[in-house]
Amino acid sequence: MNDTANAPESRVTLPVLQAKKARGEKIVALTAYDFPTAQILDEAGVDLILVGDSLGMVVLGYDTTMPVTMDDMILHTRPVVRAARRALVIGDMPYFSFHRSLEDSLSNAARFVKEAGADGVKIEGATPLRLKLVEALVEAEIPVMGHVGLTPQSVNRLGGFKVEGTDGEGAQRILRDAQNLIKAGVFSLILESIPLELARAVTERSSVPTIGIGAGPHCDGQILVFHDLAGYSKGYMPKFVKKYADLQAVLSAAVRAYGRDVKSGRFPDDAHSYHLPKDQQRGPALRTKAGKGKARA
Repeated sequence: MNDTANAPESRVTLPVLQAKKARGEKIVALTAYDFPTAQILDEAGVDLILVGDSLGMVVLGYDTTMPVTMDDMILHTRPVVRAARRALVIGDMPYFSFHRSLEDSLSNAARFVKEAGADGVKIEGATPLRLKLVEALVEAEIPVMGHVGLTPQSVNRLGGFKVEGTDGEGAQRILRDAQNLIKAGVFSLILESIPLELARAVTERSSVPTIGIGAGPHCDGQILVFHDLAGYSKGYMPKFVKKYADLQAVLSAAVRAYGRDVKSGRFPDDAHSYHLPKDQQRGPALRTKAGKGKARA
C-alpha cells in the first residue's frame, strides 16, 4: 500500500512507476494547474501530477475542454513543474494540438518538454494516426501517456460524458486500443469511465501501469481532478468522484467573514497595521486635518 504521508523524497521516474506496478503498489496521481496546488500535492507524496486540459472547465470556466489552447497548457504547466520536486509531471495535449500534421504534433509535444519542463505528455485516443504519433514521440524521446475509454475531447462524437465499453463491441475496442497503445510505446494508460470488470481485464493484460478515473479499484493507480476531490468545484460531480474536503464552503466562509470585518471597521486593526517609530509619529507632516484645525483655534 502506498502511504503518501511517508513518501520517499527521491524523484519519481518512469522506471519507478513500472516498479510500483510490478510490486502491486498503487500509484497516486492528481491534476494541478498552479504552483501552490502542485506544491501541496508534491509534498503530500503524490507520484504523478497531470496538468490536464480539464483546466478549461475547472479553472478557465469553459463548458468543455475543447477551447483550451497550447499556450494555456504551457502557461499552467510551467508553475507546476517549478513546484514539483518529487512527482512526475505530465502535460495534457489539448484538442487540435495533435490532430494535424505529424510535424506540428511533434512540435507541440516538444513545447511541453522544452518550454515548460514537463516529463512527458498525454494523448487521447488510439486511432491509426494517433498510434503513429505515439511512435514518433517515443522516437523523439518524449514519454507518452495514453488515454482510452471516455476521451473528453471526443465528447461531441460520443454524445456526452458517459461510461464507455458497456457492451461487447465497445469493450473489445477498448481492450484493442489499450494493447495498440502499449505496442506503440506508451509508458502508462489512463482508463476513464469504464466498467471495473473491463478495467481489470485491461490492467491484467497491460505491461504498463494503468491509472483509473471512474474505472474501479483494479487499476494500478488512481487519478482525480484536484478541484473535485477538494470540493473546490461547483455543479455536477460524476459518480466516481469522492470529495475529501469542502473548500467551497471554507473559502466562502472566509470571504464573507473578511467582508463583514471590512464593513464594520474591524479589519485592519492595530495588529494588522504598520507603525512609525514613536519619535516620528508627531511630525508636522503627519498632523491630521482635525489636528491642524484644533491648533489654529
